[in-house]
Amino acid sequence: MRVATWNINSARLRVGHLTTFLQEAKPDVLCLQEIKCVDDAFPVGDIEALGYNVAVHGQKTFNGVAILSRLPLEDVTRGLPGDDGDEQARYIEAVVSVAGGVVRVASIYLPNGNPPDTEKYTYKLAWMDRLIAHARGLLELEEPLVLAGDYNVIPEARDAARPELWTGDALFLPQTRSKFRALLNLGLTEALRACDDQPGVYTFWDYQAGAWQKNNGIRIDHLILSPQAADKLRSTEVHKHLRGLEKPSDHVPVSIDLDL
Repeated sequence: MRVATWNINSARLRVGHLTTFLQEAKPDVLCLQEIKCVDDAFPVGDIEALGYNVAVHGQKTFNGVAILSRLPLEDVTRGLPGDDGDEQARYIEAVVSVAGGVVRVASIYLPNGNPPDTEKYTYKLAWMDRLIAHARGLLELEEPLVLAGDYNVIPEARDAARPELWTGDALFLPQTRSKFRALLNLGLTEALRACDDQPGVYTFWDYQAGAWQKNNGIRIDHLILSPQAADKLRSTEVHKHLRGLEKPSDHVPVSIDLDL
């Protein structure tokens, strides 16, 4: 079973890139972030034509997440529990049935948090606390779980080509990285690092200052696995070539293969 995550930075603008990736990589499940449209504006027809089911949690102009799946999507949850007043569309979760049982998958668009001296960073940290609490509850189900998405977290210095440029950024502040470690310390596994321990692996290159041409990237897109999923992990892949397309997203997809 192949599960992928991708901050597409506007599903409508990049529907051609999206359908090409689905046809090339053939993920069984794809988690999208920053779809930047309401549910009714999402290009469902283009996706269903390729044999995918679609669950969307959209928002006008900003944010928005979705899960695309070759298998039926069940038990769909829209919104991260813990704050009924949170109107930002940043979390969607669903269950897919496989031969050996079920796999629970979430698409996550964690807040950016910049500038750090504003309420945006307070919101980011509170959102991370809610994610940790929710993940703790999901682990009690003892089922394969994949928390996939754009975490807006650079976990370590080796996850940035030039870490010195990020020292004051909300993506790399010590408190941000500490919260990310707290999530992993629940007993979760960061899939890419379980398979590839090398520096120089990035998933995002800014549109500015020739970041792509200089390979001045960062790694902020992660797939986090429960023990039941980590035991089935076989490989990971960063689909870097998509950043070289015309009018690309500033992120590239990351996929994992699970032996299910």
